[in-house]
Amino acid sequence: MSRKEHHVVPNSSGGWDVVKAGAQRASVHAETKREAIDQGRIISQNQKTEFVIHNRDGKISGSDSHGNDPFPPRG
Repeated sequence: MSRKEHHVVPNSSGGWDVVKAGAQRASVHAETKREAIDQGRIISQNQKTEFVIHNRDGKISGSDSHGNDPFPPRG
């Protein structure tokens, strides 16, 4: 089973997109990375998915788990 994820990625035409893993089109397009992160986080929380933030070079700069974490912390 594949993980359910939303990614914040740069758009080749400018701005930033929030894209669900495996989707053809972006869920959201924003002018700034901050706007994309804010909108993407809301979507990810509502759909209980992993939220992955990328830099312009494609490297992952951060992530949050809004789904069912298979390894919750103890205590």
